[in-house]
Amino acid sequence: MIKTEKLCKVFRTDEVETLALNDVNFEVAKGEFVAVMGPSGCGKSTLLNIIGLLDNPTSGSYRLFGQEVAGLRESGRTKFRKGRIGFVFQSFNLIDELTVEQNVELPLTYMGLAASERRRRVREIMERVHISHRRKHLPSQLSGGQQQRVAVARALVTDPELILADEPTGNLDSRNGQEVMELLSELNAAGTTIVMVTHSERDAAFAHRVVNLFDGSIISETVCG
Repeated sequence: MIKTEKLCKVFRTDEVETLALNDVNFEVAKGEFVAVMGPSGCGKSTLLNIIGLLDNPTSGSYRLFGQEVAGLRESGRTKFRKGRIGFVFQSFNLIDELTVEQNVELPLTYMGLAASERRRRVREIMERVHISHRRKHLPSQLSGGQQQRVAVARALVTDPELILADEPTGNLDSRNGQEVMELLSELNAAGTTIVMVTHSERDAAFAHRVVNLFDGSIISETVCG
């Protein structure tokens, strides 16, 4: 599903050039759950942004769903990932003025689906992540764990082939973090491919494989379990 070869990313300013990714060779098979770990500034989020087509590499190859995508322009990246990639962020990124079900429905409106189909999908995914009883609430009326469940529902409502999670328990206490990780594990067991960036050894233990980055390079891989 995911394959990068000699992937490099350089950030340049007038005075400084920073090598964020250095010849990264990285593969994820369909149905895998892979955790990417490493110290702050090692390139984890940069790699996730490139995998999610939020950014392009400076050089190297990136094949996603069997297609070379490293050179796509922004409009092409947006079109390619629509409905196929779901994102879960540490900061939830919910819209405060919208209810739970409106937040979950938002990606479907961009896909142009009929209202009846949007309602059906939203209802099913909220039941799946156990948040239906909060559907009329605003994000400010939810706990952190409930907000992250809404964010997961929003990521899943398009039925994506790939979920990318960036520190999904970073703003949660241990109990809520455990619940979110168990939910991601259940989704993976049902067939969803997941790539997760995390600092947490506990969260990484839910993955099939852990990839360690340091100074923009992969330094080790460990198979879990």
